[in-house]
Amino acid sequence: MIPVTERANNIPSFIVMDVLERAHALEREGRHIIHLEVGEPDFPTPSCICEAAIEAIRKERTHYTHSLGLIELREAICDHYLEKYGVRIDPDQVIVTSGTSPAIFMLFSTLLEHGDEIILSNPHYPCYPNFASFLGAVPAFVNVYEEDGFQFRPEEIENRISSRTKAILINSPSNPTGNLLSPERMEKIAGLGTPVISDEIYHGLVYGEKEHSILEFTDKAFVLNGFSKLYAMTGWRLGYIISPPEFVRPMQKIQQNFFISAGSISQWAGVAALTSAGRDVERMRAIYDERRRYMIKRLREIGFGLAVNPNGAFYVLVNAKHLSLDSYDLAFEILEKAGVGVTPGIDFGQNAEGYLRFSYANSIENIRLGLDRIKDLLRKR
Repeated sequence: MIPVTERANNIPSFIVMDVLERAHALEREGRHIIHLEVGEPDFPTPSCICEAAIEAIRKERTHYTHSLGLIELREAICDHYLEKYGVRIDPDQVIVTSGTSPAIFMLFSTLLEHGDEIILSNPHYPCYPNFASFLGAVPAFVNVYEEDGFQFRPEEIENRISSRTKAILINSPSNPTGNLLSPERMEKIAGLGTPVISDEIYHGLVYGEKEHSILEFTDKAFVLNGFSKLYAMTGWRLGYIISPPEFVRPMQKIQQNFFISAGSISQWAGVAALTSAGRDVERMRAIYDERRRYMIKRLREIGFGLAVNPNGAFYVLVNAKHLSLDSYDLAFEILEKAGVGVTPGIDFGQNAEGYLRFSYANSIENIRLGLDRIKDLLRKR
């Protein structure tokens, strides 16, 4: 019998998917489940984006594109970064990908040799260290703290940098915390002399603050971004990398060999997203903000700890240590007994143990019902 590779056997599960799959099993049994675990927009993709895709099909724009992506889309991305952040990018610095997950794989494959280190916050998006480990690199964690809004402290990053450090990854607004990294801290991180990878997938979903791109502080950095969150396009699988010029060709060759190009129809839809969907985005953002304010208020009333209000993405990471130090068991207890899916903090790293992540990518009616159920459960408990 052919053995399974060690890297495939050792990759950990994505715990939020374990929660979601158990929730689906309960639904098949007839249970009504409120989903506050998954970070997926509940809005339909804006009609102008869908119409652009239909038009592309009608015009038979259904073939492979340039491996870097459609020039029209790359130019629109450059225009977007110039208008929003005041930074100038050449279209040849943009690599369009089939979502940000392939983008992470391509970028890590280009920067990280076996045994190299990449600095990650703890807590962090669960898949970051898994990408690094799968490629033989080493995740180097730096703790971030609730009382600090889970922001990186540049001096702690500096202390963690070694001769093997090849990159620092930042994510602002952040998954799982929903918090933003201040421009002052971003500037200090950019000045540490180590290449910075900035995951900007939640840009645009910001409330009462202003998000900043790493490219405002240095051109020696990499941006990961995409269309899934802001434009409610998760199933369209469309993302991109903005890279210093000297790294583009190596990543282009990875794209050519492993992915060929991103889907042509999705790319034409992406052009419409950047050029025509502004009003739709603002409407969705305003609704998210209403949900955010309601969820924060209710979570505190129920008794969860929240030192700093999250002002980005669609997540709230709350302290539940007064209930349990085992967030996995607590999340599944809430699912089984209250019929509400939430994500255990341990999914995001050891420093998030004892926390729970709530997503407000659901209707305010469902959020209200879900939090009512949790309140009732905790009263009985």
